Amino acid sequence: MEDNLLFDAIERYRNGQMDEKEELFFEELKKNNPEIDQMVAEHSFFLDELERMSEQKKLRHNLKEAENKLINEGFISGSNGKTKAKIIYLWNRYRRTIAVAAAIACIVSLSTATVISKYSENKKEAVITPLVDHKLNQFEYKLNEIEHKLKDATTAAAPARPKFKADFRATGFLIDGRGYLITNAHVVENAKNLIVENKKGDQFYAQQVYSNSTTDLAILKITDTSFQQVNGLPYTFPRSAAELAEPIFTLGYPREEVVYGEGYLSAKSGYYGDTTSYQISISANPGNSGGPVINQNGEVIGIISSKETNADGVVFAIKTQNIYDALKQVKKDKDITIKPPTVNTLKGLNRVKQIKKLEDFVYKVKGN
Repeated sequence: MEDNLLFDAIERYRNGQMDEKEELFFEELKKNNPEIDQMVAEHSFFLDELERMSEQKKLRHNLKEAENKLINEGFISGSNGKTKAKIIYLWNRYRRTIAVAAAIACIVSLSTATVISKYSENKKEAVITPLVDHKLNQFEYKLNEIEHKLKDATTAAAPARPKFKADFRATGFLIDGRGYLITNAHVVENAKNLIVENKKGDQFYAQQVYSNSTTDLAILKITDTSFQQVNGLPYTFPRSAAELAEPIFTLGYPREEVVYGEGYLSAKSGYYGDTTSYQISISANPGNSGGPVINQNGEVIGIISSKETNADGVVFAIKTQNIYDALKQVKKDKDITIKPPTVNTLKGLNRVKQIKKLEDFVYKVKGN
């Protein structure tokens, strides 16, 4: 709620100008938001004080008019030469009231500004939701267990793996065929153990080599000895900005199987004008965090990170220009050179063929 609308609603509520439906809604809002309830109380107190002072001023004005009338009619004598003394008398008489009112105005202004600030911060936090799925159910665990047992039973040379029960699921994708993947920092920030899984169900242990909470990017390295280098990543990462209304699509894991979604670029900045992100209009759910956002030419223009819970289809994606900064930092800090693909083989293909070439490079990211 905008500040001016909120204050207008408070005054209308205080003056009994709301209809029954509005009043019920506003009372529910106060009940669920202690900050707003406090703001209503303080604003009402302030207005009461102003009204009381106004009444006192009106009374003094009426008394002065009555005095002047009595003087003009000769009932009482005037106070010649005593104007200054009267002013001093009035100041001494009412300075306490004036000082209290001024103090109240100052306190209310400061406290209201603080409350509005806190309320705005809480609102900002509340409407943005990272798209990590923390609600993996028992059915999925059992299904994974059965699949892994069947796979182990049919692969004699497969190394023994400890049981791994994931607490979350998200998405990542390869940026270097030697086993380097990109995802969001919020996906892996508290994970002690990480596993990435391709569309065939092959699982590999991985670890972080880079994480930046400011840009919300993380780079993982597959450390599993069973992983074999992947050649021919079909997409590229443009350094230039994407265009408004540009058609885009994405692949991700809001479910156990890969899910396709399509939409368009709706704003060149993210939430609250964040210049490191895009706003895209697309369907996204928990599990989509870390998924690639790809244009019709097969270029990865962004990485899905979060969505606005109070609006349908308002999703935010980190701009891929930030990936190049991450690669420079990894090389500087850990002497690791990561080589993103430079040849785009998706351009000119229809969407079905593009997806078939992409699926093998988009991974499920799980951890605990």
